[in-house]
Parts: sequence; structure tokens; C-alpha cells
Amino acid sequence: MPASINQWIIVNNDADQYNYGYILYRVNGETLAQYSEYLFLHPMYSLLRKLYFMFPAEQAHYMAMNQLSLLTASKAGKKLVSAIAAPADNRHETRFLNMTFKNPVGLGAGFDKNARYLNELEALGFGFVEIGTVTPLAQDGNPQPRLFRLPQDKALINRMGFNNEGADVITERLKKWREKKAKSTDKQPLIIGGNIGKNKVTPNEDAWKDYATCFNKLHHYVDYFVVNVSSPNTPGLRELQEKESLRKIIWNLAMINNGKAVAKPILLKIAPDLTQSQLDDVIDLASEVKLDGLVISNTTIDRNGLNTPIAEQEKIGAGGLSGKPVRAKSTGIIEYVHKQTGGSIPIIGSGGIFTGIDAREKMAAGASLVQVWTGFIYQGPDIVKQICKSL
Repeated sequence: MPASINQWIIVNNDADQYNYGYILYRVNGETLAQYSEYLFLHPMYSLLRKLYFMFPAEQAHYMAMNQLSLLTASKAGKKLVSAIAAPADNRHETRFLNMTFKNPVGLGAGFDKNARYLNELEALGFGFVEIGTVTPLAQDGNPQPRLFRLPQDKALINRMGFNNEGADVITERLKKWREKKAKSTDKQPLIIGGNIGKNKVTPNEDAWKDYATCFNKLHHYVDYFVVNVSSPNTPGLRELQEKESLRKIIWNLAMINNGKAVAKPILLKIAPDLTQSQLDDVIDLASEVKLDGLVISNTTIDRNGLNTPIAEQEKIGAGGLSGKPVRAKSTGIIEYVHKQTGGSIPIIGSGGIFTGIDAREKMAAGASLVQVWTGFIYQGPDIVKQICKSL
């Protein structure tokens, strides 16, 4: 144990090929149990990660989450997991779009597509979880393998293709979750976002109908919506980012929303590959239709500057790139939108967030909340706690 309570310990995991990076940890009256996170938790996850990385990425994902499900199945187990992995207090409570988040660190869409792991993710301390992308009808998505690791770049490539169980099944699961939580004494319930999209077989001219269907079915059971027109893995989807296509989708959802007893915030998730003129169109449209906010950003199709050999990239094939390589690009777009709008459009920042330093970068650029995904895979189950400590 360090002698001084003001001593900063720099933990550098360079020996691990999947380097955590530098973690700053101030020992300020912390208990031995809290300090021991760095002696036991990180090395333990480092070993587990190497084990998981021996399996195909999608298989490892479900292995890990199902094992976490076993740990959190009981109240005692969930409490133990939270004590180890989740932030210990509510110092980071955040107001955003008239909602109260217990902390500003969320999990991006695509991780819990079918709202199966809300209990487990709540135990890990996430301030919010975005489920989906949900489509009206169930669909299998693209053929496997469709999720790939690029450890040299701390990145992932996915071409999942909106695989999900469909709006009806997911709505029923969310309904049961809400009924269960209504009986609990949680002072800060998990905020749930609904990320919605169109089925692959739906032509773009009818896409607005798919978004409306998902919106209506999920409306009572999620806290906010994210319109996803920016995934690169559904053919033609990104064409819906053009101004006229977007206007039709968003206007229709806004009209439906206004007819509900309680309106829910509607945000738009955009790609990091938009040109400046396309970004300006998004900004204009957001102002015109009074969009509640933006999620910046989705995965990129840009492969420039990767450390992963070209031959390996070609073997993987098409898909959206996430993780460290997209960090600067997404931050740059956040900064541009924030400056162009004078901060009038609320932003959730996403893309390459692994540490508190990355989160602070997004917030300094103009984001109010942040989402992790790839960083969660590489950093481990206590990523929320470590980011919140840094904040």
C-alpha cells in the first residue's frame, strides 16, 4: 500500500498486448479492498479476456454475458458484482433532456440488441443502456462470422446487419423489466434508450413506416429513442441520412410523439463519415424539426491508418470499424456540431472511449453523455467505475 494518501499510482499494463493504457488512481483514504482492484480485478480480467479472445468474437460475447447472468441472478450476487464494478456513489448524477442519469456513462446500441441483459448491465453501473437496433420484424442479420477483433488497433469490425428478435418480442421483454422495476426501491433506475431501424427487405421509400412501427411498439417502455440511419451494414441505409429522407422519418415520428400522453426524446445517430455539407444538412434539419439531440457517432467505413495488416483487413471484409481508430473523427464531429449550433443541440458522444481521458475529451468537445462499446470489451467490466473516477 502507498504511504501517502495524496500519492498517485500509475498502473501501466504494457506487458499485456491488449494494453489498458495508463490509469491514474488517487489513494485518498481508500480501503484496501478498493485499492486491490488494481492488484486483482484488472489482472483477472486480463486473463479472462485472453481466454475469450481464443473464441470467435460473437460467441465470446454471449459466453461472457451468460456467465455474468449467473453471477447476478441473485440479489446477493448482483450486489457483489456492483460492489466490485460499479461506481460507489451518485456524485456523477447527470440531467439530460429532462431525464436523470445516475452517471453519464452509457452502453451503446448493438451490445444488448434484444434487451436480454439489462439486469447484468445495471449491476455494472451503467448510467444508461441503449437497446437494439430494433426492427419491426425479427431478422437474422448477415451470415457469421460478422464480428472481428483488431487488437493491434484496439478496435472491432462488425457487419451484424441489425440481427434482432423483432419489436414484439423485445417490447414484451421490456414490459416485464418495467413491471419488475416498478416493485423495486431503486432511487435511480436504469435509463433505457430504444435504437430503431428498418428491416433489410423494406425499400427505402417505405422506411418511415418501419421506424414508426418500432416507435409505437417501444414507446411506453423506453426513456428515449435513437433513429439509426447510419449503420453501414444494411444495404442502402445510409442513403436515409440525406435531408429529404430524414425529414420524412423524423417529422412522422414527431407527429406520433406529440399524440402520446408522454412524449419521449428523439435523437438521431449519425455516421462519422459525413461530409461537411451533409453535416450542415443534419444541423439544419435538426433545427427545423426540433430534434431532441444527436448521437455522434456510429462506426466508420474508413480503414486508413490501421496497424492491422492489410491482408488481414481484406480477409475480414466489409463492416463498420469501432474503437480507438474512430475516436478523433467522432470527437471532431461533436466539436463541429457544437460550435455550429452554439451548443443548442444536446449530444451523446460515442466512438473510441476507453478511459476517463477519452470521455472528458468528448465532453470538452460538446457531449453531455458518453457511450462505450468497444472500450468495454477491451477494458473490462469496471469501465464505468474507472471513467467516473476520472471525471
